[in-house]
Amino acid sequence: MQRIIIIGPAHPLRGGLATFNQRLADEFNKDGNDCSIVSFSLQYPSFLFPGTTQYSSDPAPQNIKILSIINSINPLNWVLVGRKLRRERPEIIVVRFWLPFMGPALATILRLVKKNRYTRIICIADNVKPHEKRPGDKIFTRYFLQSCDGFVTMSEKVRKDLFEFETNKPVQLIQHPLYDNFGDIMSKDEARKQLGLSPGGKIILFFGFIRQYKGLDLLLKAMADKEIRQQEIKLMVAGEFYEDAKQYLDLVSEYNLQDQVILKTNFIPDSEVKFYLCAADCVVQPYRNATQSGVTPLAYHFEKPMIVTNVGGLPSLVPHEKAGLVCNPDPTSIAHAITRFYQLGDNYFIPHLRSEKQKYSWSHLTKAIISLAKSL
Repeated sequence: MQRIIIIGPAHPLRGGLATFNQRLADEFNKDGNDCSIVSFSLQYPSFLFPGTTQYSSDPAPQNIKILSIINSINPLNWVLVGRKLRRERPEIIVVRFWLPFMGPALATILRLVKKNRYTRIICIADNVKPHEKRPGDKIFTRYFLQSCDGFVTMSEKVRKDLFEFETNKPVQLIQHPLYDNFGDIMSKDEARKQLGLSPGGKIILFFGFIRQYKGLDLLLKAMADKEIRQQEIKLMVAGEFYEDAKQYLDLVSEYNLQDQVILKTNFIPDSEVKFYLCAADCVVQPYRNATQSGVTPLAYHFEKPMIVTNVGGLPSLVPHEKAGLVCNPDPTSIAHAITRFYQLGDNYFIPHLRSEKQKYSWSHLTKAIISLAKSL
């Protein structure tokens, strides 16, 4: 048994990082380790947070110890947390890095922990280069990366970005495990009933926080394609706006898409995620740029074909005309991919999806982290 601490968001904070960390802790504990999570008492100042709330209304996960003690903007707090974790002497700390803003807090904590000359620091790097650039990004990122002993990335794109900062520390590439903690697959008819949708008809899904780099505007323009209108294909947008909604609502009005677009733009609680995935025919990720995406393993779990753009790590995760379709990040190409999907039919993709999803296990990730730590 090893004592393992995950540093990163967890309940009552919401979002994909919190969900991932809790599922990872659960897997470590299933393997016989003693794993807990050290999360944030303050993750973002309210003026920096683009959504409506940082907190989840879902119940806390069972059997996982979560300590919410990190204040991202209080240097005195960083010192106190670092000293506390140094005294606890866990064998492994797994730290998440997704935003340069978190670099100073996390790196200060980790530097203090490492003074015990015992704990090994493994970083799961979701992003090394942020999607939206800000002053200080490189300095904060470099300061953080220097505090780690080894790295896990979940896409080749992030691995290449990492090598621009760190070339002498070990890196393992492990595919993002499946989000298998949102419930079982349910029938499309039942899922649509839960959402108040008619059982018939063609519905594609855009899922997740809405930000400029995710390309929802490209998808809305694609929905104006003549053939998509003729087939009466509808787009369901399920996720909260993390920027001004006006530009997207204006596109709906400009292209007269009111009858083609279903907006479910409140935050989706974990207990309702399965309804949206299971109600859709396929999931569309029309991203302008990407590293990896948490939506992809979610779609794999619910066996939903994907239409992804040819950016970042997405094409390697979604084999073309097997687990889904790959297209260019422009409205015309996206529209052609949508019509091609319906030509093939969702049943065409199911055997390939079931085969591909076998690669994405949580135990593969936990074993890789422990092996990497032992090798240091």
